[in-house]
Amino acid sequence: MDVVFYAAIIVALFAGLVLTHVRPATLFFAALLGCYVLGYIDTPTLLGNFTNTGLVTLVLLMLVSIALERTSLLQHVAKGIVSPSLRASIVKVSTVTAAASAFLNNTAVVASLVGPLTRNKYHAPSKLLIPLSYAAILGGTTTLIGTSTNLIVNSFTQQYDGFNLAMFSFLPIGIAVTLSGIAVLIFCRRLLPNYPRVEGEHKEYLLEAKVNADSPLIGKTIEKNGLRDLDGLFLVEIVRERRLISPVRPENKVRAGDKLIFTGHVHSVAALQRIPGLTLFADSNGLLSSNLQEVIVTHTSTLVGRTLKATGFRAKFDAAVVAIHRNGERLSGKLGEVTIRPGDRFMLAVGHDFHNRSNLDKNFYFVSEHEVDKTYGRKSEATLLAGFAAVIALAATGTIALVQGLLLFIALLLATKVLDGQELKRRFPFELVIIIASALGLAHAFSGSGAEQALQQWLAGYSALTPFVALIVVYVITVVMTELITNNAAAALMFPLAYGLASSLEVNLMPFAMAVAYGASAAFISPYSYQTNMIVMNAGQYRFADFARIGVIMSIAYAVVVLSLITYVFPF
Repeated sequence: MDVVFYAAIIVALFAGLVLTHVRPATLFFAALLGCYVLGYIDTPTLLGNFTNTGLVTLVLLMLVSIALERTSLLQHVAKGIVSPSLRASIVKVSTVTAAASAFLNNTAVVASLVGPLTRNKYHAPSKLLIPLSYAAILGGTTTLIGTSTNLIVNSFTQQYDGFNLAMFSFLPIGIAVTLSGIAVLIFCRRLLPNYPRVEGEHKEYLLEAKVNADSPLIGKTIEKNGLRDLDGLFLVEIVRERRLISPVRPENKVRAGDKLIFTGHVHSVAALQRIPGLTLFADSNGLLSSNLQEVIVTHTSTLVGRTLKATGFRAKFDAAVVAIHRNGERLSGKLGEVTIRPGDRFMLAVGHDFHNRSNLDKNFYFVSEHEVDKTYGRKSEATLLAGFAAVIALAATGTIALVQGLLLFIALLLATKVLDGQELKRRFPFELVIIIASALGLAHAFSGSGAEQALQQWLAGYSALTPFVALIVVYVITVVMTELITNNAAAALMFPLAYGLASSLEVNLMPFAMAVAYGASAAFISPYSYQTNMIVMNAGQYRFADFARIGVIMSIAYAVVVLSLITYVFPF
C-alpha cells in the first residue's frame, strides 16, 4: 500500500502541474508533506535537502547573475551580429548566444539581444528570434552552470551517488548538440516565418481612456475632437455601457462615461494624457507616470484565465496596466475585462513598492530595456566580469569549490555595494528552492516507500529491457514532460525513476542522469515550455505552429546526438 500511496502522490503532482495553474512550488511542497506524513521521509532528511550543496550553488549563481545582467557586454556584442546574409546572421547570433548562455542566465541573454535583433535593418525579426531562443537553450547544455536543470541534476547525483559533476562534465555532448543545432537552424532557415516588420515597437498595444463626466469632448464628434488624428494611435472602438461601437465613424459623438479603445504605439500614451477630460486606465489607479515597465505573463501565472478586474491587479502588484499586447491578435473591449493568456505583454505603470513584491517572478518575465535602473561604468564592469571569470576558472581547475567561490564573490559584491541586500532579498528564488528541495525529498521517499524495490522486482521479469532501451525511455519521457510542464519540474520528477532503473539494471547512474539533464533542456516544440521561447514569441509575432514546425526537427536532431554520445562519454 505504501507503493500505491507514493505512486498516487506523484500522479497527483504531475496532474496538478499539467492541468492546473497552481504554483509548482505549492504542488511540490504539498507532495513532500504527504510523503512526510506517511513516514516515507524523516525530519533530518527533509530539512537537510534545503542545504544540499547543488541547490545552494544554484541559488548563489542566480544571485550573482543579478549583477551580471546589468553589464553592457551583450549590447556591445549585439551591434555586429546581423549582416545582409541570413545564413551568416544565424551563425553569428547562434554562436554568440550559445557562448554567453554557457555562463550567464539565458533569460537575461535573450532579453538583452531581443531589442537589437528586432531593430536590425536586414532581416525580419521572425527570421532571427527563434534561432536566438534555441541557441540560448543549446548553449546552456554545455556547462554545469549553463542551465538550472544541470545544477538540479547535480543536486541529485550528490544525494544518490555522492558525486559532484565538474564544471565541464557536460561539455563534450553540449558542444556536439550546439553545433548540430546551429546546423539544423541553417539548413531549416527557409522554414522560419517571414512576418513583416511592425513599424514602431509593439505597435499593436491596446489602450483604454475613459471620458470624464465634465469632459469638453462630450457632445462633439470624433472628428471635431481630433481623436482620429493622434500620432501613433488609432481609435478602434467605443465601449458605451454594454454596447460596443466598432468601427468608429468620424460622425460618432462622444458621451460621458464612454471608454475609448485605441491601438498603436504605447509610448504615444502621452498624446492621450494631453487631451482634457480623458482618464487613462492606469490614471484611474493613480500610477501613470513616465516610469513604465514591460513584462510578459508566464504560463504558470495565477493571472491566466482571469481578467485584470477580477485579479485585483493594483493591490497585488502595486502596478496598473497601461496597455496590453497579444502576439498579432487584435484585442477588443475594455482592458479590465480582457481575459489574460500566457505570453500577453503588459505595459505597466508601477508604484514605489512594485519591485519589493515577492510575487513578480512567479507571474512575469521582465523584458523591458529599461528594467534595470542601476548601470556600471567601464572599470566596474571589467572588474565584475573578471571576478566572475576568476571564480569559474578556479572552480574548473579544482582550486576551490564553486559554491565557495560564488559565496566569496557575492560577499565582495555586497561589500563594494555592487549589490545590495534588499535587492538580493527581492530576487531570491524562493519558489525554485522549494521545488528542488521538495523534489530531493520525494526522491528519498522513492526508496523509503518501497517504490524503488517494487520497480526492481517488476523489471526483473523484463529481461528484454536493456540499459540502452531504458535510457531511451527515460530520455523520451523527460522530453515529453518538459514540453508539458517546465524543465526544472521535469528533471525533478524524472530523476528518481532514472535512478531506480539504473539500480535495477545494476549499471552506472551517470548515463541516466545525463539523459534527464539533456531531456529536460529539449524545450523546442512548445513556446510555453521554456521562458526564452515565451520572450521571443511576442517579439517575433510567432504562432505555436512556427515553433512546432522547426522545433520537431530540432528535437529529433538533438535526441539523435544526445542518445548517440551519452554511452560513449558516460559508459554503463
